[in-house]
Amino acid sequence: MNISRRNFVLGTTALTLAAPATIGRAQTDAIKFASILDLSGGLDIYGAPMAETTKMAIEDINAAGGLLGREVELTLYDAQSTIQFYTQYATQAAAGDRAHTVHAGITSASREAIRPTLSRFQTLYFYNVQYEGGVCDYNNFCTGSTPAQTVAKVVPYAMNKWGKKVYIVAADYNYGQITAQWMQKFVAENGGETLDVEFFPLDVTNFGPTINKIQTAKPDFVISALVGGAHVSFYRQYAAAGMMQDIPIASTTFGVGNEQTLISAEEGDGILASYGYFEAADNPVNAAFLEKLKAKLGDDAPVMNELAIRSYEGAMLWAEAVKAADTADREPVIEALRSGLSYDGPSGTVTIDSQTNHCSMNVYIGELKDQKWNIVESYEAQPPADTALVCDLNANPNQSAFLFENGLEAAGIK
Repeated sequence: MNISRRNFVLGTTALTLAAPATIGRAQTDAIKFASILDLSGGLDIYGAPMAETTKMAIEDINAAGGLLGREVELTLYDAQSTIQFYTQYATQAAAGDRAHTVHAGITSASREAIRPTLSRFQTLYFYNVQYEGGVCDYNNFCTGSTPAQTVAKVVPYAMNKWGKKVYIVAADYNYGQITAQWMQKFVAENGGETLDVEFFPLDVTNFGPTINKIQTAKPDFVISALVGGAHVSFYRQYAAAGMMQDIPIASTTFGVGNEQTLISAEEGDGILASYGYFEAADNPVNAAFLEKLKAKLGDDAPVMNELAIRSYEGAMLWAEAVKAADTADREPVIEALRSGLSYDGPSGTVTIDSQTNHCSMNVYIGELKDQKWNIVESYEAQPPADTALVCDLNANPNQSAFLFENGLEAAGIK
């Protein structure tokens, strides 16, 4: 879904949009909330729904009276799927806007471009994206699911359903490379065999040679960690080659950009995925949220996925911490977040884990049918066990590192 910049400005209280200029009158008494996401370029399939729910969260906070008697002002930056804009806008948000919090980044590369900047300026940072785990940073709260919560669930489920021989395809950057290592680890732990692993730059659209390799290798299933609009071509070409009937697909990424809406039902039926949220999550908070979204946007409402919901829930976790701390200042808000703060959102109860600054959350396995996800398994209150293997902010709160940067083995995980 493409959302125009004009649409982001209309109908929103205390919203300014910067791409790159900021539009609107500054409100000096407002609490300042900055968002940096990809609203254009190859990653806009992720950024547009995230921006919409971020906007919705700020509107809901302000409709309820704001925070501490003050309005929350949202500045929304479009990084245009370009890493240097993340660095530029993170500096602007922290040093120029003096934002109380920044919620930003989609890819791991964008996170690692801005995380040190926000740490240096001591600006509270939320990364609301499902990712590979391993960030250990007192100033950074990661609300998205990690491999111990999702890959560890979908791999054995798919192996029990389809067989033990696995072929892995993944995006060629931190997320894909590290998640592929987690996939291989969980395949081996469940008695399976990884036949091959292939990585693809984000702009690759021709997957013919790889599909031929998969046909020759004859795995029981393929597991995908492909990312971005270009990589949707893999699923189309895979189905066109008649592969879905013989060698099915599981994924840790398909669906977080609503890719299922970009291919036909015939091309996608049967794909498995695991996330911290699907629209089919059966709880009253989710039902009310979806009804409100539909009333607001009508037929233009995007399908909700983990990235979009975590953007909403991340903003709400921050708001709850501001209320608990009775200030928007960074250190008291961090203390409030790390006190075991929870929020009951559309995905279920999300709770901050103080050891890692990640979240315990409900996790779901979905199966695609007619371009909609049906939940086939649910797991309550799953901890961020992967990052907890290497990170202890209770013992060492001065940490500010990405501990999986050089892979799992370098971090001491066999």
